[in-house]
Amino acid sequence: MSDKESRKQNRDPQAPENTPRVDASQIQANETPPEEGRRRKESASRGSTSGTSQDSGDDGRTATATAEKPSTNGHNHIGLLRDTYKGAPTTLCAGCGHNAITNHIIRAFYEYGVEPYKLAKMSGIGCSSKAPAYFVSQAHGFNSVHGRMPSVATGAKLADGELVVVGVSGDGDTASIGLGQFCHMIRRNLDMVYVCENNGVYGLTKGQFSATADIGSVQKGGKPNEFEMIDICGLAFNDHEGSTKSYKYVKEHDIALQELDFIPYFETIEADYPEGTSTEIELHDGSKMVLRKLGEGDHDPHSRIEALKVIHDARDKRELLTGLLYVNPEMHDLNTRESLPGRPLRDYQEEDLRPSREAFEALMREYA
Repeated sequence: MSDKESRKQNRDPQAPENTPRVDASQIQANETPPEEGRRRKESASRGSTSGTSQDSGDDGRTATATAEKPSTNGHNHIGLLRDTYKGAPTTLCAGCGHNAITNHIIRAFYEYGVEPYKLAKMSGIGCSSKAPAYFVSQAHGFNSVHGRMPSVATGAKLADGELVVVGVSGDGDTASIGLGQFCHMIRRNLDMVYVCENNGVYGLTKGQFSATADIGSVQKGGKPNEFEMIDICGLAFNDHEGSTKSYKYVKEHDIALQELDFIPYFETIEADYPEGTSTEIELHDGSKMVLRKLGEGDHDPHSRIEALKVIHDARDKRELLTGLLYVNPEMHDLNTRESLPGRPLRDYQEEDLRPSREAFEALMREYA
């Protein structure tokens, strides 16, 4: 058998043929990066990254993997370039904050070394739900009907527990038409990443308040929001005219945000401060926000009551919380609770699932 045939036989059948990669043993620290200039600068500015991700093996047990610093030639620890994790060019409005979130998702998958064919991207309806088209084009993807993304994500995860499932939704898709599905997904403890791009306004339908809009926020026509907000995580960035957290609220000029002659470019603002403390960040327009990093003594993350209290306290103080809010180590994820086998359901054939006549007759005799 030739080397080429051997590699093809041992290769994962799910992996796409056109995924560019290199063997980890071929990566040398002194190699010239495949893309000069920008790629070298991007890798150098990123610095070291640490963290953990989980992957389920054939026996159903969960293995933990650590994010590694990409090599100096631009490949991550599984031999893929950052460009492998990109998607189609964005069609969202220039300056839209959704694109910044997409860039961080691309960076996270690249640095953690997620295999594109093991990734399932889910979304609903709205500007935010277009985001999965803009990252990891070689991954699986499904754009569901409005507010129903959690159900589709649940089905995908139950059918293949090895998938890394990420859902991208918005404040309407999550907190309005999809609120029931979102709550039940949390209740079932589905093992997935859920990103809600929340700006408190329905941008596609020209500016109505969403369920997450601050009380007292003002619409373009001057009408204030009189309803209490649904606080899905104690965090909102409402970038529309009249909002107390919008870019325009603190910008003293008459240029509307949607005018294309004002597209500012700013460098990313980074903050590093100790756990248990807060820091004030000045944004590019001169406005300020306060970030608080939760520490060990702030609350018990195993107590749901204490977690809710710190969320509401931070909201009263106009602080944005970062860190671990709540975790229940005794609660199993949905796949474990349903006693699903370690082998993904998608791998079972008809002959595996269809009982023999003898087995079926024996089963029927039990109910006779």
